[in-house]
Amino acid sequence: MPRRSTVHEAALSNRTLVVDNGAYTIKAGFVSQAPNLDDCHTIPNCLARERDKKVWVGSEIESIRDFGEVAFRRPVEKGYLVNWEAEKAIWDSTFLGQKSELHCDPHDTNLILTEAANTPAALQTNCDQVIFEEYEFGSYSRHIGPSLNAYHDIQQLFGASAQNAQVPVLPAECLLVIDSGFSHSTVTPLYKGRPIQQAIRRLDVGGKLLTNYLKELLSIRHYNLMNEEQLVNEAKEKVCFVSSAFKKDLESTWRSASKKDRHTQENNTDVVVDYVLPDYNAGIQGYMRPHDPSLAAKVRKMGAMANPNGVAEDFMTLGNERFAVPELLFNPADVGMKEAGLPETVLQSLSGLPPGLWPAMLANIVVVGGNCLIRGFMERLETEIRQLAPTECVVRVAKATDPIKFTWLGGASMAADPVALKAVQVTRREYLEHGSGWLSRVFAGTTTK
Repeated sequence: MPRRSTVHEAALSNRTLVVDNGAYTIKAGFVSQAPNLDDCHTIPNCLARERDKKVWVGSEIESIRDFGEVAFRRPVEKGYLVNWEAEKAIWDSTFLGQKSELHCDPHDTNLILTEAANTPAALQTNCDQVIFEEYEFGSYSRHIGPSLNAYHDIQQLFGASAQNAQVPVLPAECLLVIDSGFSHSTVTPLYKGRPIQQAIRRLDVGGKLLTNYLKELLSIRHYNLMNEEQLVNEAKEKVCFVSSAFKKDLESTWRSASKKDRHTQENNTDVVVDYVLPDYNAGIQGYMRPHDPSLAAKVRKMGAMANPNGVAEDFMTLGNERFAVPELLFNPADVGMKEAGLPETVLQSLSGLPPGLWPAMLANIVVVGGNCLIRGFMERLETEIRQLAPTECVVRVAKATDPIKFTWLGGASMAADPVALKAVQVTRREYLEHGSGWLSRVFAGTTTK
């Protein structure tokens, strides 16, 4: 319920909460004097409903033992926060729950919140109103997520010695951030920590699309898994990889499947694997193991087999699904999408910049987001960017130390500097005096406080 309206002084609180409100998970934590990854908590950003209609909210989902046919409701769609009813339930549990590690009094808390690039103005206004009028945070600032990655010691990612920890981290002068997450992938050029708006590019391929594509492939070839989002997502994370030679691997799995080339079949064990489905009743998680053709033949005749512990198990033999699914990040046309792949999207982004900035951007590419954890992703991305970039430019691509929490840590590093924090925060008193229109212009950079 809304609290009693109170007007706060312009001075900022000593407590700051940074929330990277992602589509799959919320990365949140309070800012310490020396922020580190241990300060960040990861909370599922969804509601889950079981077969018996029981609803689990946010971090409660981690207590679910049987994910069979669990339905998920996510407040963030296509990267945009569109359902505040669901989001408030998650935030209330996370930030207002008495037993939560992130419990806080919004009146005495500064909030730093991330959003997707090019969020519609109506959704931004709605967000601002909820923050100041429903939760009544003491102060608040809204940032494009990738822009917070500038507040890191970027050169350390490329092998340079670490900066003095006692000196506040200044935003990197030139940085190109590739963020490949759950809803989509974006390429964001940053100059002194500020996004260059006209050069931001978006690819509508993310972890959700990959999971849905894998669900379709497995449902056609193996079992009907269209209602098993969690199961398929876990399988994707464990078995998928990005191929460095897609056509060659595809041809080899075709020949292997035909059983006409025994030599190919014997030497293709690194691609074809068995994935054992989880047994929620026995508390057994799904896992990948080397493919055994003789065992697969027995299962086709006899049905489910028992593992060495005597527990019946079902498994799927996976071949080209393993690399055909993440290939969509590089060739969306494989499923009929009229979009360029991620390496081409990087060059499209550079085309919106003055040529003089190209060398600095290509030499400082940082990749964040869960998709860069897929095996082979970084090598393929760097190779293809090198092939497309001008020959006179040095191309350096680095994966964040923790691709999931790196954006949050950048925001915490910025907030640890009181001067930098005061420069971006807007207090609730200022919001009540000037209104939501003025607040939107401040966050857009078209007016000053």
